[in-house]
Amino acid sequence: MLNEMDDSPELQNDGKDGDDDGLFDVEDQQKARTDSVDLSSDTSLVVDISDALSERDKVKFTVHTKCKGRTNILDTLTTLPEFSESDFSVTRDHDEFLWLHTMYDENEDYAGVIIPPPPPKPDFDASREKLQKLGEGEGTMTKEEFQKMKAELEAEYLATFKKTVAMHEVFLQRLAAHPTLRTDHNFRVFLEYKQALDVRGRNKKEKFGSLVKLVTKSVDEVLVTGQKDVDPFFERERTFVVEYHNKVKDSTARSDRMTRSNKQIADTYIRVSSGLNALATLEKSDLDKFFIKVSEMFEKLRKVEARVATDADLKLSDLLRYYMRDTAAAKDLLYRRMRSLVNYQNANKALEKARAKNKEVQQAEKNQEEACNKFEKLSEVAKQELTDYKTRRVAAFKKNLVELAELEVKHAKTQVQLLRNTIATLKEETP
Repeated sequence: MLNEMDDSPELQNDGKDGDDDGLFDVEDQQKARTDSVDLSSDTSLVVDISDALSERDKVKFTVHTKCKGRTNILDTLTTLPEFSESDFSVTRDHDEFLWLHTMYDENEDYAGVIIPPPPPKPDFDASREKLQKLGEGEGTMTKEEFQKMKAELEAEYLATFKKTVAMHEVFLQRLAAHPTLRTDHNFRVFLEYKQALDVRGRNKKEKFGSLVKLVTKSVDEVLVTGQKDVDPFFERERTFVVEYHNKVKDSTARSDRMTRSNKQIADTYIRVSSGLNALATLEKSDLDKFFIKVSEMFEKLRKVEARVATDADLKLSDLLRYYMRDTAAAKDLLYRRMRSLVNYQNANKALEKARAKNKEVQQAEKNQEEACNKFEKLSEVAKQELTDYKTRRVAAFKKNLVELAELEVKHAKTQVQLLRNTIATLKEETP
């Protein structure tokens, strides 16, 4: 159950969100939780968000973990954290999710891994603002129009809340499905520790330090990426990932514009329906039945158009937005590898200078060997990560685009049938 408790209308998912709302249903949400990623078929560690509570300043997520045993106890110990229970739940907020991501991101042991992107911060300000504006403009519209608009905005608010939960769940499921990341001690603490992790937000000094670090990394990335890679595979991947990220970013913006256009059409249908209904009740005439029937048609078309917008947002925009962040994580991986390569090359140069001067040769050889081992290990892991990333990405896009096309055909047929039924009804009632 997903609960919404703040100054906005109380919203709950009781499992009865039917198609009549034209916006969102539980079945779509369950699919959304796995569409964006290719989760492992290994179900020995299952993590999901079983409940969520939204307050004014934060969202509390109930993280449920189920750890299944294996026949080979040695295999279990090498692939799973040693949990004290097989089925348990904890409550976490968004800052704790960010803390977990930071622990992975700053751990050099995972330099060759594509760290799953952190879930976006819960943001309901836009929906709250719309509800507030609707309340202020209540006197400028009919009661029926106001109720319809209110229902639309409340459904939009609930859909945003559910997608927020889905993105946090996907982050955890990606970690649980990864053979290396799932064994991290911090992941175990996040899943099992019953108390709050007491993760605080960064202060001004830490934020400034983070900004400086980001700027330094950006400058270093420009310098590093200008070098030729020694491995053709990574050179091709780097070129592809950079271009792909830009194209996904542009596609996300275009998809969002398309979704907004669909929502605007649905909003227009509300006004047209209300206007025709008002004409039918304004004064008795021979056109009353015509106005009422056409008004009903536009109301039904509104629901279909709203469903079109929601499906496009769910199957395309959300997928693009996720892989825009996931591709950025792949870019970070390639940067870390190039930085390791540069360090290795610098170690080689330092060794040559030490041998030429016959000074501190042993230390230089040790540094060179460490840099070489680190680079080779990172490259080996990174190659497998990028291969898996491609497979996961292609499978996810293929699945979602096929489902989106099927849904659009379904909605188009529904719209055509609505128009035919309305025309047939009007003809029958025409004297």
